[in-house]
Amino acid sequence: VQLQASGGGPVQAGGYLTLSCTVSGASRMRYMAWFRQPPGMEREFVSSINWASRSTTYADSLKGRFTISRDNAKNTMYLQMNGLKSEDTAVYYCAADPNIIASQRMTASSYKYWGQGTEVTVSS
Repeated sequence: VQLQASGGGPVQAGGYLTLSCTVSGASRMRYMAWFRQPPGMEREFVSSINWASRSTTYADSLKGRFTISRDNAKNTMYLQMNGLKSEDTAVYYCAADPNIIASQRMTASSYKYWGQGTEVTVSS
């Protein structure tokens, strides 16, 4: 199983980016998620999506600015990020797991598969 993340880059504060994460080598995941790791900080949960129900979860601080979605036909998950702030600067990672339970969907260590990370740099 491989996860390929893309879409990061430099952006000015207030701008937007859409990250993508494509899964190959697996037919179905239970949950997929985005995590991020700001410079010098721990990895933190951003958002998750249940592949079957499309139920979504967001970190409280990101609600209203970020939107997670998925395209089954393309085996791809997206993260639309609007109104970017300097504090959104981080390496963004996608994660997936075929067996994770709902209560663990915001916990990085619960995910078996990870993408390589895509860097987002927001300048003010």
